[in-house]
Amino acid sequence: MAEPDVLTAPMVIEYPFSRTTGPVIGAFLTALREQRIVGVRGVDGRVIVPPTEYDPVTADDIDELVPVGPGGVVTTWAWVESPAPKHPLDHPFAWALVQLDGADTGLLHAVDAGSMDAMSTGMRVTPRWRAEREGAITDLECFVPESPAGSVGSNPPLARTTADRTDEVEPVRSVRTPAELRYSFTAGQATSRFLRGIAQKKILGERCPVCGKVYVPPRGACPTDGVPTRDQVELPHVGTVTSFCVVNLQFYGQAMEVPYTSALIKLDGSDLPIMHLLQECPVDQVHIGLRVEAVWVDDDQLGPTLESIRYFRPNGEPDAEVHLPGEDAPL
Repeated sequence: MAEPDVLTAPMVIEYPFSRTTGPVIGAFLTALREQRIVGVRGVDGRVIVPPTEYDPVTADDIDELVPVGPGGVVTTWAWVESPAPKHPLDHPFAWALVQLDGADTGLLHAVDAGSMDAMSTGMRVTPRWRAEREGAITDLECFVPESPAGSVGSNPPLARTTADRTDEVEPVRSVRTPAELRYSFTAGQATSRFLRGIAQKKILGERCPVCGKVYVPPRGACPTDGVPTRDQVELPHVGTVTSFCVVNLQFYGQAMEVPYTSALIKLDGSDLPIMHLLQECPVDQVHIGLRVEAVWVDDDQLGPTLESIRYFRPNGEPDAEVHLPGEDAPL
């Protein structure tokens, strides 16, 4: 558990990626969009669901599609009492391996049984489909317990295989899948002091008692001498561009219009640069040695985050001489 004076914040890393499905996975997803489930026949005659493009034993190519289900039997399950934000259901449910009728392997999916007491190994279940389907595993919203009469409700009968229907529907050729990681970031005491300073329009570095270097943002220890850096130094809001990158490509989650500049800025009195946005300067005029100043958000928007500094901009001062490590002459 973090100390009371240490800041914590929820963080999210998220990006989508696309992949082509190929003929086998594409046929599986196309069938789901049509409220049907298909598997693929392996070299040994087993029907594999979900289908694979290669036999799991021999690695031979396999592509003989076989209709299965729609009902099946739960072979094993685990109850989820508190669903996470990305789970398929927003109330308690079970993850289960469902061996569909006509299949020899289990399909992992959610079962909406209503309660844990209603779940059991060997119970029969049937699909519940989403009203709007796009050719994804989530088109099958979940499985539900089969009625005593064994009816499948609105699930259509498997009169024809997907192979018989390829000329009637547009096949799924690619899928877009989001990847997301949620975690809690603990800033530590030194960074918490820095962020609290930012919320007051102060940029605080910390000085090493051995080498005298001032680090910003501080990390609590000098990376060279390995000793604590507790001596705080309030730095001015001006500095020098020591390196920069012009971003010309759009990417997922990007809030800035391209092109824009991200720069390493060495604040006066510090020994290491910080990275931040550089604006109010055409990208073709950005250069090493450019003198810049911080532009802050309005006082009522200040908070313990580097976003309290909106960006840096040229301040009109003459260019500074920039020495890079190991170089005898300034740039």
